[in-house]
Amino acid sequence: MKKLIVFAIALTAIACQQNKIGYVDNVKLMDGYQEKIDVEARFKVKAEALTKKRDSISQAFQIELQAFQAKAQKMSQKNAQEEYSLLQQRGQFVGQQLQQEEQVLQQGSQIEMDSLVSKIKEEIKDYGKANGYTYILGGGDGGAVLYGEDAQNLTDAVLKILNDKYKK
Repeated sequence: MKKLIVFAIALTAIACQQNKIGYVDNVKLMDGYQEKIDVEARFKVKAEALTKKRDSISQAFQIELQAFQAKAQKMSQKNAQEEYSLLQQRGQFVGQQLQQEEQVLQQGSQIEMDSLVSKIKEEIKDYGKANGYTYILGGGDGGAVLYGEDAQNLTDAVLKILNDKYKK
């Protein structure tokens, strides 16, 4: 009888120590997060403006190059080479400036996306603590969850919290 009581207590202790595990679909979470959608839209507008600027400068440079080619036929070879060299240097300088602007834009986008990822991870951590989860795994493309029951999928709950906080 004593052995049966000890066994029952041990079984109860083991049952109480069961881990509560859930998972989130990282792709669905990121795709549905409104702040991420807004950040992407903002950077898309900036990238389009930079593309228009690059196209405009390129078109103006092509016109200037054509005008120079017509003018160069009437110049001495030495003067034409000097002027062409200056034109080429200016073109390289403008190209470098545009490339720097593009890099700054990409870096800004990466910084904001990294910040969003940190915010999402923190929210998942808070959700797990508040709801008694021992583990919350990441699923989706490249995630660690190959299969999970729908009842353990926390994606929609975490996404709702994130979007509600973002609206405020």
